[in-house]
Amino acid sequence: MSELQYAHLRSRWHRLRAAWKRNLAPGEQSAVWAWSSFTATFCAVRALTHWIKDGHGPSSGGMKLGGHHFHHYNIGIGTLGMIGAIAVRGSDKQRHHPTVALSYGAAVALIVDELALLLDLEDVYWAKEGRTSVDAAVTLIGLGGLMTAGFEFWPAAQRALQPRDSHAR
Repeated sequence: MSELQYAHLRSRWHRLRAAWKRNLAPGEQSAVWAWSSFTATFCAVRALTHWIKDGHGPSSGGMKLGGHHFHHYNIGIGTLGMIGAIAVRGSDKQRHHPTVALSYGAAVALIVDELALLLDLEDVYWAKEGRTSVDAAVTLIGLGGLMTAGFEFWPAAQRALQPRDSHAR
């Protein structure tokens, strides 16, 4: 990458960051972080579980704790407990930190990915009933995307990412 290309990339990045701060309130920033984290975590966990099911990774098919299969919704519930403590006792700065929103989105994805198990109290992850988890996650991803699409940031981000000479048009 040439120095000129690098300078243009840095300029666009700075304009994008400025648009992010100017057009999104802290709560809206948190919503975008949480939605993005939920989407990425759900996709990553589904890919990982398919990979394990196909015979890769742990021979036991997942995590074991005390001889029992340890479901990833447990990690999600524990993470939500920690986020709840930050919500109750944390300062505004702590509550609005991107890590909290990212952790919240990831934790909810871990739980929703095993929603069918929690509803049926049976390990139906790979059964037809397990489709409930996928349907719920896709619905939440769609609703979150629809909600964040209305934020004023997106048109500003598009303008920030355009080359400088196209701003004059």
